[in-house]
Amino acid sequence: MMEEPAGGFGIYVHWPFCLAKCPYCDFNSHVRHQPVDQADYVEAMCRELDHNARYVPSRPVQSIFFGGGTPSLMEPRTVERILDGIDRHWPIQEATEISMEANPTSVEATRFAGYRAAGVNRLSVGIQALNDADLKILGRQHSVAEAIKAVETARTTFDRISFDLIYARPGQTLEGWERELNQAIDLAADHLSMYQLTIEEGTMFHRLYAAGKLEMLDADYAADMFDLTQRITAARGLPAYEVSNHAVPGAECQHNLVYWRYGDYIGVGPGAHGRLTLANGQRLGTATEKHPETWMQRVRETGSGIIETEDLSAEEQSDELLLMGLRLREGIDVPRYEVLANRAFDAQRLQGLMDAGLVEWIGNSRLRATPKGVGVLNSVIAELVS
Repeated sequence: MMEEPAGGFGIYVHWPFCLAKCPYCDFNSHVRHQPVDQADYVEAMCRELDHNARYVPSRPVQSIFFGGGTPSLMEPRTVERILDGIDRHWPIQEATEISMEANPTSVEATRFAGYRAAGVNRLSVGIQALNDADLKILGRQHSVAEAIKAVETARTTFDRISFDLIYARPGQTLEGWERELNQAIDLAADHLSMYQLTIEEGTMFHRLYAAGKLEMLDADYAADMFDLTQRITAARGLPAYEVSNHAVPGAECQHNLVYWRYGDYIGVGPGAHGRLTLANGQRLGTATEKHPETWMQRVRETGSGIIETEDLSAEEQSDELLLMGLRLREGIDVPRYEVLANRAFDAQRLQGLMDAGLVEWIGNSRLRATPKGVGVLNSVIAELVS
């Protein structure tokens, strides 16, 4: 029997539909003005799960994550049927983390109890701002009052909840962010994800920015917001365990840890990606068709929406491990990296990064970026792989 690969095993389910496209979002999300046939999508996703079971049969599943898009547009019965499709191949255990992204509109919040009954045990709520004016700028469909009510409902329904916030928004001040962040922590329970607003190509914000109609915060001021975030969350018991994610110790998102620890994961649904270790030790990257209707047709014809499979070389794997793992406060397992890369880090370059206060050892075998190094992480990684 093959030894269980390092990093854990998870399953990602992508629901690609949204009520509206947020102007900052470059995720694979689509607006449909007519209701989608959820039964058809369930059938297709279950067929794609069957296909993936040929690659990785019977592994213990650590986590399942419903992302999007807006998964909280799914009916609870849809979620239940997809979980049944997963359980056929990878039995869901009591300890399996089953997360779902949700919007805090009043309509979607009414489904929370149904999702819990279907098997979801962790909810991630997309709040993004606790300021009505900024919610409007961000194109969100909810108000602050709805967001607070949704979080309160989630806290009484799920054992674990998280929510997202975006900072470095146009016109935002450090003082305003500090108030908002403290309010968020008061609401949060055990986990927060906080992302700096960036301009992504192909988005409405990108077009507005290119036309001079959207002014972003100065990069140094945005960096000050990041530093303020680290100080406040640490002081209040939710230190960063990853660059953008904060949790009470023990409440870290297990699914995201699968990614950052460079574990294996199946991706099903339009635009989903996967990383799979096969029985022969080969590491495979997969990607599915992004367009929902085209994905559906491909599944009907071939049993899967996968349009790309890549046999990842040892060098590609070691680079990905470094790229993902150095985002974590726990850092990377250096012996694992050296086995994949078939080499050690260049001693002179590593010492230079240490002398500059950008990386540090944890014990004898783990290396992590320091808080200073996190601020220039891309440069640190480039230096290590050179």
